[in-house]
Amino acid sequence: MNSLPRTAVLAPLLAATLGLAAQAAQAQPAPTTPLALAHSANTIDTHDGVRLYYKDWGPKDGPVVVLSHGWPLNADSWESQMLFLAERGYRVVAHDRRGHGRSSQPWHGNDMDHYADDLAAVIQALDLHDVTLVGFSTGGGEVARYIGRHGSARVSKAVLVASVPPLMLRTDDNPGGLPQAVFDGLRDGSRANRSRLYLDIASGPFYGFNRPGATPDDSLIQAFWAQGMQAGHKNAYDSIAAFSATDFRDDLAKFDVPTLVTHGDDDQIVPIDLSGRASAALIDGARLIVYPGAPHGITDTHKDRLNQDLLAFLQE
Repeated sequence: MNSLPRTAVLAPLLAATLGLAAQAAQAQPAPTTPLALAHSANTIDTHDGVRLYYKDWGPKDGPVVVLSHGWPLNADSWESQMLFLAERGYRVVAHDRRGHGRSSQPWHGNDMDHYADDLAAVIQALDLHDVTLVGFSTGGGEVARYIGRHGSARVSKAVLVASVPPLMLRTDDNPGGLPQAVFDGLRDGSRANRSRLYLDIASGPFYGFNRPGATPDDSLIQAFWAQGMQAGHKNAYDSIAAFSATDFRDDLAKFDVPTLVTHGDDDQIVPIDLSGRASAALIDGARLIVYPGAPHGITDTHKDRLNQDLLAFLQE
C-alpha cells in the first residue's frame, strides 16, 4: 500500500466501474412474509437468514435519514454525512448491504430486489417513519427499487446522489446506455485481481484523480480499497449485474415524495446524462443539482457542499 497507482487503469476497467449483465432485471413482487425477524443494537436478521450490520447515530427522536451506500463500499463511506447530520439533531441510520462490510455474505440474493427488501427490513425493524432515503451510486438504485417495491408509506423525501438509475446498460430501448463489454471488463478485472481493480478505480476515475492536474489522495484510495476488500468476492461480483443491468424506470415513475438529485458533471463512473439528468426527468417534480467538474465520489470530494445541500433539503 506504500506505492499506489495513479492513472494506470486499463480502458475497459476505467469505464467498467459501473456494471454488467445481459438483460435489465425486472422487479419481483414484494414478499408478504416479515422482512426482519430480530434485531440487536447493531444487527438485523432478515427472513432469509442474512444478518445486516447497521449504524444508528444521533438522537432517537430526531427526524430520520437512512443512507444506502455504493459498490463495493459499506456504511463507513457515509461517515462525513452521518456525523454532520447527527450533530444537527437528525437520527441517521446506515447499514452494510448484504455481502458488504460487516454484514453476512450470502451466496444467493445479491440483487436489487433483495437489496430493497433488506432496506425495508432495516426500516421495519427499527420502526422508522417519515424517513428521508438517501442513496449513493448503487445505493440510489436500492432506494429506487425500495420505493418501487414497497411504496412510500414510511418515506417523506428521497435523495439520489450520483446514482445508477434509470438504467446503465445499453439496450434496444436504452440506446444511450453503456455497452455490455464495459461491464464484462469489470467482471473480468474482479475475477483476475479485485484488489488491484479497487486500487485502480479509486486512484483513477472514482475521485477524478486521473484528470490532468489532479493530486491523488492516498487516504481516500486506501479507504476505498479497505472497504471494497471487506465485501465478499461473490457478493461484489454479483452486485455488478445488480447495479448495471437493473431497469429502474418503472420504479422512478412511482416516486411520489419530494426528490433531490445531485450529480457531478465530470462523473466518469456513472455519467450524468445517462443517470442524474435522466432520473430527474423521470421523477415528477424532482430537483437536479449539478456539481460542475465533480467526479463520482462526491460524498468525499465535495462533502461540504453535499452536506449543506442535504441539510437544506431536509429543512424544507
